[in-house]
Amino acid sequence: MSLSIIIPVYNEVKQIPKTINKLLTLKKSKIQFELIFIDDFSNDGSLNLIQKFKKKNNRIKVFKNKKKGLGSAIETGIKKSKKNYICIFMCDLSDDVKDILKYYKNISFDKKIDAVLGTRFSKNSKIENYPYIKLFLNRLANNFIRMIFFSNYNDFTNAFKIYKKKTLLKLFPIVSENFNVFLELPLKIITRNLNYKIVSINWYGRKIGLSKFKIKEISSMYIFTLLYCLFEKILLKKSNRL
Repeated sequence: MSLSIIIPVYNEVKQIPKTINKLLTLKKSKIQFELIFIDDFSNDGSLNLIQKFKKKNNRIKVFKNKKKGLGSAIETGIKKSKKNYICIFMCDLSDDVKDILKYYKNISFDKKIDAVLGTRFSKNSKIENYPYIKLFLNRLANNFIRMIFFSNYNDFTNAFKIYKKKTLLKLFPIVSENFNVFLELPLKIITRNLNYKIVSINWYGRKIGLSKFKIKEISSMYIFTLLYCLFEKILLKKSNRL
């Protein structure tokens, strides 16, 4: 069993050392893993810094994104990965590295599972430093999506999830260009009736730097992805009836 952890990076030079050191604590586990950093046209020296870490540790890989945007970065990471399972982990270290072990244990134990979808909003989750306005909008959007797709899942928009690599390849092409890619992937898992498990995860928020997530700039992208996946769901239902 093996794991690729994909970390998209855009101007995270101050954050990178802490993120790498934290992820490398996974060496204490028995998981064979690689860290795949995808530099999304950073201009602050992030790429050079990761390359320095790469020289010291062969678990670390780094690639330049060919087309700017998180969607392209995630697609590049999937194609470059060499392992059986893929976990997407944001460089800001908002999510709990220990939850990677929980993800891996669940997806590797049950071979029928295509994905493990974490939720920050369960009774067993711990969440800190979430800005109130963003939290309100998050719950509003995610609960709306949940009702539209008749799903019991409630945290579509968080990037941090784990998938079988062969399952992700079946979800291609990835049409989302920005943060909405993190909505596209779980929605495709659900609309295509693939097998998934929901588990509780923790979230602590960014401690270094500022969030790249801009609600006003990408709200229309989320709407596009929502409609795209809804249309796909309708088409799949029709084709199954034929």
